[in-house]
Amino acid sequence: MSRKPNLTELKKQLRKKTQNELVEEIAHLYKRFSNVKEFYQASFFDDDSAVLEKYKKIVRDEYIPSGRRQFPRMRASVAKKAISDYKKVSSSSTGLADIMLTFVESGVWCTREYGDIDEPFYSSMESMYETAVKFIKKEGLVQIFDDRLCDLLDKTSKMGWGFHDTLSETYETYLG
Repeated sequence: MSRKPNLTELKKQLRKKTQNELVEEIAHLYKRFSNVKEFYQASFFDDDSAVLEKYKKIVRDEYIPSGRRQFPRMRASVAKKAISDYKKVSSSSTGLADIMLTFVESGVWCTREYGDIDEPFYSSMESMYETAVKFIKKEGLVQIFDDRLCDLLDKTSKMGWGFHDTLSETYETYLG
């Protein structure tokens, strides 16, 4: 059984290459892997908005049906993976906060449109709201996102399962 090379060994191999060879290697990765392309698009070309929109669309599509589909799929795992994938290709704190709030906003839209869902659905939304609030506070982004955080509280005021109460408590605990 052969062992996998570690980062130190990879760096040794890369140091043996010329600058031109390294450029070609990165260009090959850029063409072959979409997440590498997105990483460079977001970091080198300052085009994070296109990358962010791609992943926000994945999140929204799980809760807000489009096209011929009449009902949302509501697969939290797919939406959370989109958030995780975005985090891997972008270093934008604002973008990460934006996509986390998009997750909750999409879930709230879905509930308002289709009625009460189930407890795991609300737990997932509550957890993401808390994660977003903590992150927004830590990164000093409250002024940018406070209106959206409060809008979610307004839109959930008549929802069941203690959803509104939990979001309100989270907001008060970290930002109140």
